[in-house]
Amino acid sequence: MNRKHWRSGWGPPGKRPEWAPIEWKGRGTHRSRGAWELQPGVQAWRGFGRKLLLGFIFIWAFLGFVVWLAFKLLSAIFSNFWLGLLLAPLVMIAVAAVVIGSGMRTWRPVRSLIDAAGRLADGDYSVRVAPSGSASSRRVVQSFNEMARRLESADEQRRQLLADLGHELRTPLTVVRGEIEAIVDGVHDPDPEHLQLLLDEVAVMERLLADLKTLSMAEAGALDLFLEPTDLGALVSDAVEGHRRAADAQAVAVAVEAADLGELLVDPVRIREVISNIVVNALRAMPDGGALRVTVAANGGQAVIRVRDTGVGIPDDELGRVFDRFHKGSTSAGSGLGLTISRDLVEAHGGLISINSDLAVGTAVEVRLPIRRD
Repeated sequence: MNRKHWRSGWGPPGKRPEWAPIEWKGRGTHRSRGAWELQPGVQAWRGFGRKLLLGFIFIWAFLGFVVWLAFKLLSAIFSNFWLGLLLAPLVMIAVAAVVIGSGMRTWRPVRSLIDAAGRLADGDYSVRVAPSGSASSRRVVQSFNEMARRLESADEQRRQLLADLGHELRTPLTVVRGEIEAIVDGVHDPDPEHLQLLLDEVAVMERLLADLKTLSMAEAGALDLFLEPTDLGALVSDAVEGHRRAADAQAVAVAVEAADLGELLVDPVRIREVISNIVVNALRAMPDGGALRVTVAANGGQAVIRVRDTGVGIPDDELGRVFDRFHKGSTSAGSGLGLTISRDLVEAHGGLISINSDLAVGTAVEVRLPIRRD
C-alpha cells in the first residue's frame, strides 16, 4: 500500500524562523541618568539611522543642485538675471516645504521603529510603537507591534512550559529517589514489588517526554503525517474497543455507531491516538459507571466523530482552558497534554476539534476531518 508523506506547517522541518531570537539576551540596564545602556541590537539600528541621515543629506544636496539649475533655466527663459534670482528662492522654499513636511511625517515613525527594533533584538519583547504618520507607515507600525506581541506571548509560553515541565517531572523523580534511597538504606529489599513501582514512575516520565516531543513537533510545523487510505469507521471502532476492558471494570456501557464512509486519507496512528485520548478522558469522568456513545458520520464534505459521555462534566471556567498545555481538570490523572496533542494532530489533518459540556450531565467531543480520498 502506498504511503504518502505529508508535512504540516511551512518551511523546512525544525528550522528556527530567522526573526525568532536564539536566546534571551536580557534588557538594557538603566543608568542613573535615565538612559538605556545600548545593547548590540540598538547599536546596529542606530547605525542604520545614521546611514539614513546621510541619505537625507545627499537628497538635500541634490535638491540644491535642482534649485541652481532652476535658477539658470528661469534666467534664460525670462532673459532677466534678477527675475531668475528672485524666483529661484521661491522654488527652493516650495520644494523645501514639501520635502520637510513629507520627510518629517515619514521620519518620526521610522525613528521610533529603529529604536523599537533595536530593543526587540535585545530581548525587550514588551516594546511597542505608537502608530503615526501616513497610512502606509501606520500599517508597518501595526505589523511591528503584532510581531512584538507574538514574540512576547511565545516567550511567556516558553517560560510557563519550562515551569510546568519541572513541576510534572518533580513528582515521579521524588518517588524514584525515595524508593532508591530506601533500598540503599536497607529499609526494604529490591523486590519485584518495589522495582515495579520504579518502572511505573519511569514509564510516566517517558510518556511525558514522548508527549512533549509530539507537541513540540506539531507546534513547530515539523510533525510527519503518513496518510494512507483508511476505513475511518473501523479505525474508530478498534480504538474504542481497546478500552472495552477498562469500561467494563467501571460499569460503563459503550456503544459505537460508524457509518460506511469508504477509505479516507488519514494518518491512522495519529487519529487512533486522538480517539484514545478522548475515550480515556471520558472514562475518567465516569468512575461510578455511565454510558459512552461514539458515532462516525459524514456531514458537508467532512467526517464527523462524536464522543459523548454521561460523566461529571466540565465547569464553565475550565472549558475554555481544556486545550491548554498541562491543564488538568478535576478528573484528570494524566500529564495534561492529551487534549493539547489531540487538537494539534486534528489541525495537522486540516480538521477541527471542539468540546461542549454540562456539569452533572456529560461532555461531548466532536472531531471534524476533511474527506480526502486517494
